[in-house]
Amino acid sequence: MAYLQDGKPIRLGDFARMAAKGEKIASLTCYDSSFAALLDRSGVELFLVGDSMGNVLQGHGSTLPVTLEQVEYHTASVLRGTKRAMVMADLPFGSYQESREQAFRSAARLMAAGAHMVKIEGGAWLAETVRFLVERGIPVCAHIGLTPQSVNTLGGYRVQGARPEGAARLEADAKALEEAGAALCVIEMVPAALGAAITAACPRMPTIGIGAGPDCAGQILVLHDMIGVYPGRTARFTKDFLAGAGSIDAAIAAYVVAVKEGRFPAPEHCY
Repeated sequence: MAYLQDGKPIRLGDFARMAAKGEKIASLTCYDSSFAALLDRSGVELFLVGDSMGNVLQGHGSTLPVTLEQVEYHTASVLRGTKRAMVMADLPFGSYQESREQAFRSAARLMAAGAHMVKIEGGAWLAETVRFLVERGIPVCAHIGLTPQSVNTLGGYRVQGARPEGAARLEADAKALEEAGAALCVIEMVPAALGAAITAACPRMPTIGIGAGPDCAGQILVLHDMIGVYPGRTARFTKDFLAGAGSIDAAIAAYVVAVKEGRFPAPEHCY
């Protein structure tokens, strides 16, 4: 980790080197400057300004009401508290599905607000959009498995890829997105064995798991779930690190260590 201890900002190349060495990437969602500063000093390497703000900040039942303007605002806020971590921002529902050009316009706004990369939900159908963005200087993190923006077509918040045909489709999605130039890929709510298979099949695209087992290149949780303050129902893959930690700082530090040491996610957090 010498290259992460010199005080310089983390870049995409650092994640590739970490994945190659087997060092886990620790990531959390973040929505404001105060928490950004706290997460930064606690060793979190990748922040996601997530459309999960629709649930944990705004009180909605899904991420669908979140707007591009809201993500833009929170991205700028997070950047002001960040010195070292890499900041990626979600492209919210309706901001990229229409066309590659729409996706570029939306992503350009988030990059201008301070994001270092954008995250986009969807499978192989988005490969050309990913390629279009990357060719124009916008780093992209893909997101497959359970994609919350598609919750209505998926029939709810259910494990994805549990059957062979579904697993094969998700692995094909990941390969197509890697080939298109996605630099990272969030894999959400899939069997642990599938998370491991996709990670092995896509060596040029480090995977960030959330309910995808311990073999992904890194892990991410929603901050409010990780410190046990979200009042809604939480998923099996979450853990309250604040319980018994004594402070939020200690809880975040404990999360980072647990990810780095491969102790999180444990079997009880996997499918």
